[in-house]
Amino acid sequence: MKKTFLSVLIVVLVLGIGFVWGSAGISVQSMPPVVVKTMPQAGTVDVDPGLKEIRVTFSKEMKTKENWSVVIVSRETFPKITGSIHYLPDKKTVIVPVTLEPGRTYAVWLNSKKWNYFQDVNHNPAVPYLLVFETKSN
Repeated sequence: MKKTFLSVLIVVLVLGIGFVWGSAGISVQSMPPVVVKTMPQAGTVDVDPGLKEIRVTFSKEMKTKENWSVVIVSRETFPKITGSIHYLPDKKTVIVPVTLEPGRTYAVWLNSKKWNYFQDVNHNPAVPYLLVFETKSN
């Protein structure tokens, strides 16, 4: 009984020490940015087809000099981009000017395994995010 208890205690201590050591380098600065908000919101099924821009807000400041990956899922579901993609002054929110049509499903990846140009100021690529929404029919 004492050997079993001692063995379990040693395993718990080793795992605990490994957890502390492994998490020592984790910080907001060292981890990749994530999407915290989109407009329209992912999963929305009644988006106004008159919407002129998609907004994506990341968890931290991003590189803002032409660094983005709005990736096609399929030609049928990719919105028509009508202008220059750009960031707001907060350097966290990117604007994608679009033209949408009524009664359509839209799907885009914001970063992907192959395309990861959405990056924070420390060059950490954002975690890929799938944005899917539908527009209202007329």
